[in-house]
Amino acid sequence: MTVLIITHSNDNESISRVMQAVKNQGGKAFRFNTDRFPTEATLDIYYQKGYERLILVDDTEQLDLSDVTSVWYRRLAIGARIPTTMDVQLRQASIKESRATIQGMIASIKGFHLDPLENIRKAENKQLQLQVARELGIDTPRTLTTNNPKAVREFIQECKQVVTKMLSAFAVYDEQGQEKVVFTNTVTSEDLKDLESLQYCPMTFQEKIPKALELRTIIVGKHIFTAAVDSQALEMARDDWRKKGIALLKAWQSYQLPQEVENKLLRLMAYFGLNYGAIDIILTPDGHHVFLEVNPVGEFFWLEKYSGLPISDAIAKILCSR
Repeated sequence: MTVLIITHSNDNESISRVMQAVKNQGGKAFRFNTDRFPTEATLDIYYQKGYERLILVDDTEQLDLSDVTSVWYRRLAIGARIPTTMDVQLRQASIKESRATIQGMIASIKGFHLDPLENIRKAENKQLQLQVARELGIDTPRTLTTNNPKAVREFIQECKQVVTKMLSAFAVYDEQGQEKVVFTNTVTSEDLKDLESLQYCPMTFQEKIPKALELRTIIVGKHIFTAAVDSQALEMARDDWRKKGIALLKAWQSYQLPQEVENKLLRLMAYFGLNYGAIDIILTPDGHHVFLEVNPVGEFFWLEKYSGLPISDAIAKILCSR
């Protein structure tokens, strides 16, 4: 069994944990750091009638891609080390061609994929996630995505308390180059004075759900692992626990979802054709579980490290058994 892990050099310890788990299963794991391509890692893809050769070399390790039995798709950072001193147009062309090369390589591997890229891309659509979840009977917040100030004011009147978030993951950088991550935030009266700026960028508004706990559920195949944290214990974490994520790392504890909720989440995963997903859920003070989103390549390492959930073993088992 040979597992190819698609990631980058700065990925977290989840990689080493799964690699060790694969080894414990009797398999071999090859780590491909995509930021090293094309400047340091090499790839040969050769086809002729009745013969093909696909050889990947990264950090002196060589892999014959015909030996790969499964692929774990984690992260892409293709072309990250291409010099920024290059002409901008040429650098973008290089990145685009490198990305097409690697994506073609991934698609050509005949083994099991955790998960197929087309399934991941479909599942990343958060509007579709909420629609499917509602159809499956999963509780979701009232949600409005719009560039219309009038619709926002009406929505706030309807919901009373509202948070705002983005559909895509990104950061903005200040003049000093410091990263400013866009978190979920409560909409204030001051924010309402600037709604006309929606003409330049739509935003997503969601009713503010009261929180007893915030949950992260990791699904690997049919295995479900859930942990909970009291994000309301820290003022800065109440809207978005990630604002104080480091301070809360050790506060996460194992949690058991109701069987009915787990069954609905498995049906959601099946709709998108996912074998892996990281799902965010709110437990309300009156005991309801409210679905927020599923990240098809979401993080899990801190849950395993501090809550003892055997997620790496589950990932390794599905990669080695398929």
